[in-house]
Amino acid sequence: MDIDLAFILGAILALMVFSAFFSGSETALTAASRPRMHNLAQSGNRRAAIVNQLWHEREHLIGAILLGNNLVNILASALATSALIALFGDVGVVYATLAMTVLVLIFAEVMPKTYALQDADRAALTVAPALRFVVLVLKPISLVIQMVVRATLSIFGIEVRTALTAEASEEQLRGAIDLHQGEGEEERHERAMLRSILDLGDVWVEEIMIHRKDVVAIDVDQPPAKIVEEVLASPFTRLPLWQEDPDNIVGVLHVKALLRAVQAAGGKDLDKLDVRAIASPPWFIPDTTDLLSQLQAFRRRHEHFSIVVDEYGEMLGIVTLEDILEEIVGDISDEHDEDIEGAQLQRDGSLIVDGKVTLRDLNRRFEWRLPDEEASTIAGLILHETRCIPEVGQVFTFHGFKFEILGRKRNQITSIRLCATDDSDDGDPPAQRGASRA
Repeated sequence: MDIDLAFILGAILALMVFSAFFSGSETALTAASRPRMHNLAQSGNRRAAIVNQLWHEREHLIGAILLGNNLVNILASALATSALIALFGDVGVVYATLAMTVLVLIFAEVMPKTYALQDADRAALTVAPALRFVVLVLKPISLVIQMVVRATLSIFGIEVRTALTAEASEEQLRGAIDLHQGEGEEERHERAMLRSILDLGDVWVEEIMIHRKDVVAIDVDQPPAKIVEEVLASPFTRLPLWQEDPDNIVGVLHVKALLRAVQAAGGKDLDKLDVRAIASPPWFIPDTTDLLSQLQAFRRRHEHFSIVVDEYGEMLGIVTLEDILEEIVGDISDEHDEDIEGAQLQRDGSLIVDGKVTLRDLNRRFEWRLPDEEASTIAGLILHETRCIPEVGQVFTFHGFKFEILGRKRNQITSIRLCATDDSDDGDPPAQRGASRA
């Protein structure tokens, strides 16, 4: 009897070790960093390649782990129950239940999972070879279990998917970006760039274009000398040319092409220059083009400049390659750019913002979450929320911010004071809608 009892205790101890292995392995492979494992595998790490292979066959992996874990736990409980019944009679069932609950909970669940979480990557690399062997041995049984599970779920109209949808994958990537550590300016800028790349397919060119009223265009019917003078006075390297009507864009003049023509003419007889012949044909794009498609089109056509038109063919503005790149990396300034930030931080913590500043720029710079689905600028957001054209001095509160109208030119909001409310939560619905005189 003593020999049998010693054998049973040894078997239970061995089964608890196997249970701890399965529990710790499940936690390690679940918590391990997939990007790091991918990089290690690319560097030739064989264990990392095994981890990636196990992730690729995650249904078999989960099935093998659960099958092995339940098998050893049930067998250990059965052995303990039989031994304690032999020692204490029927009350041994109670003793076995209490003892195995404590043993399994502490030594086969909490302790191995806690240890695996301390360094999940290292733990995953350690257990991967042994776990691959277990998965291979238990794969036939796992396949049968999966067939039974799928058949049972199909009765209730539930379809088992083995791969993430495109939307789920993107959300997963966005979550990883938000978890990027660091509160410094460099880390914030990195998060903003990564988010902007993912947003390219959801932003239309009309949201980032330079509006027609701000476009510097040249009348092609002017004397060539006058055109040269206007080009040299402009800070831009590409300028649209119009004829008879500012909406009638007939070409895009590149400064370098114009200077070559002037040089060929020896700097004299500028009136003989055919400016329209020097210019390249205009490239018109619809305002419903998304930034990702436009970026690819810029690369494909080897062009940097496009004219945005609406459904009626009327010019709305221009979009350049630099505009799209700025959506990713932030403002790109050179020695000819005017230093216009459009947002000035005040000593009291408020922000004075030009009405034309885009919501995307504010969200990216300050990591806010002002909604930009219905409006692209801060002025547009106010018009959308208030459903009116506000007067100077009116104050509105919504989306966790207080908006005070500081300037208005005709029907256009030109300046706003913006500050967060005490219960600020950028993603919440408006705290209140309405206005009051300041």
